Amino acid sequence: MSVLDADKSRNQGSQPHEETSDYLARRQLKRGSAGWMLLAGLGVSYVISGDYSGWNFGLEQGGFGGLAIATVIIAAMYLAMVLGMAEMSSALPAAGGGYTFARRALGPWGGFATGSAILIEYAIAPAAIATFIGAYVESLGLFGIQDGWWVYLAVYAVFIGIHLSGVGEALKVMFVIAAVALVGLVVFVVAAIGKFDLANLTNIPVSDAAGASSVLPHGYLGIWAAIPFAIWFFLAVEGVPLAAEETKDPERNVPRGIVAAMGVLLVACALVLVLTTGAGGAEAMQSSGNPLVQALGDSGAATVVNYIGLAGLIASFFSIIYAYSRQLFALSRAGYLPTSLSVTNSRKAPVLALIVPGVIGFGLTFTGRGAMLLNMAVFGAALSYVLMMASHILLRRREPEMPRPYRTPGGIVTTGFALVVATFAVVATFLVDTMAALCCLAVFAAFLAYFGLFSRHRLVANSPDEEFAVLARAEKELE
Repeated sequence: MSVLDADKSRNQGSQPHEETSDYLARRQLKRGSAGWMLLAGLGVSYVISGDYSGWNFGLEQGGFGGLAIATVIIAAMYLAMVLGMAEMSSALPAAGGGYTFARRALGPWGGFATGSAILIEYAIAPAAIATFIGAYVESLGLFGIQDGWWVYLAVYAVFIGIHLSGVGEALKVMFVIAAVALVGLVVFVVAAIGKFDLANLTNIPVSDAAGASSVLPHGYLGIWAAIPFAIWFFLAVEGVPLAAEETKDPERNVPRGIVAAMGVLLVACALVLVLTTGAGGAEAMQSSGNPLVQALGDSGAATVVNYIGLAGLIASFFSIIYAYSRQLFALSRAGYLPTSLSVTNSRKAPVLALIVPGVIGFGLTFTGRGAMLLNMAVFGAALSYVLMMASHILLRRREPEMPRPYRTPGGIVTTGFALVVATFAVVATFLVDTMAALCCLAVFAAFLAYFGLFSRHRLVANSPDEEFAVLARAEKELE
């Protein structure tokens, strides 16, 4: 029985076909390039920029108390989600990551919807980070460099170029930059302790909102509005499974890598939130483009953190380029998006999957609105979390005997909690910037329309991500 025949009865209206071996040969990634340490470094590098800038805009929405409560909730959600993804990545190690998991559980429509939401997140997040890079570059005052479009163009061109040279080289560069960024956080923590003042945490004027106080200056609703910015502390760590096809022993190393990364990020988040606000003051930090530097004032430590902070921003920018290219590669290889986007070069790097989202992201930097772009990226992320956690729950119920080298502690209770919080996070993006969230929703709808009208008739049944779902159905029918 072919994989095509096995999937005829339950393909949700899609019309898959099998491609030649040459088709798949031109769409191969370099296998065995990473162990769990490199994957942990990848997970940290995805997120580390969120410690240096972006999260602080949540102070404007909820004050320190509101952002702190939102951060505790979101940290718990991410921990639960990472544990769920560790299980799914051990069972389904493929380059599609969240799309692969949802494809197995929710079918072609659910798989593509999840992949589309992830693409929205990963295409927009580098644009937001680029605006923060510009702010850090300008604050350094090197050679009179000013924040501007050409800075954004330079970082996109340089780091896409490095990725085109091959995944092994790219992962090693990401690991080193992430390590440097963590050193910068250590320098900041040591310097900020001496400047910490408890009164600085609550110096935002109290509004007349319901439940407003010095701790919650914008009331209870401020907690909800601060959620998208709390997400910035952890946004994109879920991208670690996208490296599964390029990992040694992925069933074992992907879960270890993503859980280790999450542990580091939890510690960094707590230290940065409390010390930055306590050293610089909530009122001053709420609109800063480089809050850690501003919190330290005019000092040698501030200069060191400024330089290293730039490395932290670059680490996330660099690694999310990797993430969007692998998600786009997987969707293209399986026929959900134009198949030309998944062709790889001689170094096994997907050329157009790296370049096309980069061009889109560069265009978005011309808005110059980092906070708005951040909120848009969070919309895509939170929507994908809802779908991925639903996938974990469904796979546990429908396929309890599926081999799972790693199992989520707490099972569906853990991922059910993450699903509920992620749903509230999607709604929160509309509270922060309704128009930006609606624009993302329109883009998401356009993706689904493309699939419904065109690509669902052209799916590649023998692509690795599709075979996970199709073969599972064949085995069940044989049983």
